Amino acid sequence: MPPHARSGRGPKPQKNGRTEQRQQKRKREQEDLQQLEQRVTDLDPKSEEIKNFSHLPLSVPTASGLEASHFQTLTDVQAHAIPLALKGKDVMGAAKTGSGKTLAFLVPVLEKLYRAQWTEYDGLGALIISPTRELAVQIFQVLRKVGRNHVFSAGLVIGGKSLKEEAERLDRMNILVCTPGRMLQHLDQTAGFDTNNLQILVLDEADRIMDMGFQSDVDALVEHLPQSRQTLMFSATQSKKVSDLARLSLKDPEYVSVHQEAASATPTNLQQHYIITPLTEKLDTLYGFIKANLKSKIIVFLSSGKQVRFVYESFRHLQPGIPLLHLHGRQKQIARMEITSRFTAAKQSCLFATDVVARGIDFPAVDWVIQADCPEDVDTYIHRVGRTARYQSNGRAVLFLDPSEETGMLKKLEQKKIPIQKVNVKEKKKKSIKDQLQSMCFQNPDLKYLGQKAFISYTRSIHLQRDKDVFKFNKLDLDGYAASLGLPGTPQVKFRKGEDIKKIKNAPRAGMSSDSEMEEDGEKSKKKNEVRTKYDKMFERTNQDVLSSHYNKLVLDGDEKADDDDGDFLSVKRVLKDDELDDEANNAFKSTAKVIEGLGGEEPFVVDSKRREKALKSKKKMLKFKGNSTKVVFDEDGNAHAIYELKDEDDFIGEGPAEEQRRKFVEDETSRVREADVDDKALAKQKRREKREKRKAAERAERMGIVSDDDGDAPMLHNADDGEDPLALMRSLPMGGDRSDSEEDREPPKKRAKKWFEDDSEDEKKSKGKGRVIKVQDEPETLEDLEALATGLLD
Repeated sequence: MPPHARSGRGPKPQKNGRTEQRQQKRKREQEDLQQLEQRVTDLDPKSEEIKNFSHLPLSVPTASGLEASHFQTLTDVQAHAIPLALKGKDVMGAAKTGSGKTLAFLVPVLEKLYRAQWTEYDGLGALIISPTRELAVQIFQVLRKVGRNHVFSAGLVIGGKSLKEEAERLDRMNILVCTPGRMLQHLDQTAGFDTNNLQILVLDEADRIMDMGFQSDVDALVEHLPQSRQTLMFSATQSKKVSDLARLSLKDPEYVSVHQEAASATPTNLQQHYIITPLTEKLDTLYGFIKANLKSKIIVFLSSGKQVRFVYESFRHLQPGIPLLHLHGRQKQIARMEITSRFTAAKQSCLFATDVVARGIDFPAVDWVIQADCPEDVDTYIHRVGRTARYQSNGRAVLFLDPSEETGMLKKLEQKKIPIQKVNVKEKKKKSIKDQLQSMCFQNPDLKYLGQKAFISYTRSIHLQRDKDVFKFNKLDLDGYAASLGLPGTPQVKFRKGEDIKKIKNAPRAGMSSDSEMEEDGEKSKKKNEVRTKYDKMFERTNQDVLSSHYNKLVLDGDEKADDDDGDFLSVKRVLKDDELDDEANNAFKSTAKVIEGLGGEEPFVVDSKRREKALKSKKKMLKFKGNSTKVVFDEDGNAHAIYELKDEDDFIGEGPAEEQRRKFVEDETSRVREADVDDKALAKQKRREKREKRKAAERAERMGIVSDDDGDAPMLHNADDGEDPLALMRSLPMGGDRSDSEEDREPPKKRAKKWFEDDSEDEKKSKGKGRVIKVQDEPETLEDLEALATGLLD
């Protein structure tokens, strides 16, 4: 009877049906993949009919993800870049901010891996590099939305998180969104992380990544990647330098610049204005602007993190009536992500930030972008104002300019086709906060300290700017600016010559780990010779043989400055020169000079000064007065020879051909070494035998030291205290090779050592009992004697 009949259950279904279904499904997938490949092959990248995502040859998971995320219409950059990327071309895309560049590279990434049937066992297939952590987080969120129906594993690798936790999951990732510094750290330190199968590399905000701050990191990253990969580069301001293309190993890249012929480099729905405000009134103007736009969403860009902290703390105490936030690169990653999410969700808020959020970050519904500090170049200006007027929404931007910066900056903006209009601030909107800031700095030392740091940071940034047509440091009213910050005085600022703004701005900050307080991940240049040892300092000294000016003044005659000596507290009566000092010292010891012969030197040692007398007691100082020692060897006849003696050329030739002498020398040395080897073996054998005999003699002496009495007496131990010679027994013992046949000379078998947890066996207990003998002095005569003997036996 079958098992299912006994149990009352029906028969199990056959597996052939499931296998057939899987085979049919796999066959359909292969057919769909072949059709998709054919559609991509037939695609014309220059076709003007491609206006929606449905017109592109996309896979079902990608198309459904785009539809679920409400992406239907293609932007200009997407319509030009995606078809080229789908056909495997290297693409360099440049488009205005907010034009949809993120989808322009995410869709080709997903399609590339889908058509290759990529799995988690194939390793890393796509690498997306972003210059900042915030932008990397945003790209990863969009990737999750669009690729929700794919089976790829994606990861976010940025600073501020545990390196160990990231390394544990890294080898299972198919798509990685990362920052350059953190990715390079994993490539150098994480074992088992392999990028040899990489299919596609994406650089978002490529002009910033190719900048000096990332140059070393990018070069090191490219060395780890295969050259057969596909490369996509996107930015609002693109570079076409041959050096950049060579560093990334681009192969015939396609340039996509949809807005190159546009009338403006910024979005058309962006209103741009500038305000001429002196440096001393900048904070007053900024505070009045915020008070006038309390129902708006504002981003205020400042040039340094220290300024961001000071303006945020001071305005927070003034309570303008709008939620205030601040974001800069020195904050920890958790705080940066929390502030980013809070500002994204807020409807009315003011964010003080550095350029860490100037690129790529998509904050929804930003009404105003205020540039309180003039940007270092036009590209930075374009990226800053790009945080508003995203895609089809409207936005407004305001630039604060000092009168000395107006002419140069407007000329630069005009060259880039950026329309900007001048506006004036209404007098009733102006409100001076100088007195309030002074009061707060007086009451709060920490705020005053922040103000001093903000002042130093701003002045240094202006001083280090390369464009001297825009930034004119000498025309700034620094004293007035310090007073406008509420500081009691102008802080002193020290400048070093030859400083480079890029290197200083992107240099790694001392005392900061990769898990906290970094500016932009990887935005640094390697500092040479960070650690200077005492040897470095010693070799870096110059003019070591030149006496100092102070010493030269001491040895000069006092005649030249006799007129100036009247006002001195102490006057020099006499100045002795070096020759006079030596003469006086020599005269003092002339009468007591001693001559010491036989030290080995060419000349005798003369003790004519205290220094010579002191040197006589030092072996180290006397070495230079001794001659060079010569090492000699003596032959069998007792004649001395130098340790190395070379024959004359004539003598050498007279002894025969060189090859014959070499052969004879080898034979002699071989025979000598062979004889010495026999002697060495015999000596080693003798030493081993002596050692073995000594060990056996010691064991016999230890055994014979205990003598048992045959009459049953208690064992007696021969001790050295008895007056006997303890070595006499060892001398009488036979040495190795003279073994006796008697029972006394035979070695008893060694007994196994008892463990600490083992009890005595029954035989051992009996032997212990048998070995106990009680001696009776006299024979018992009475009953009392017998009872005493019995009691002793019982005890």
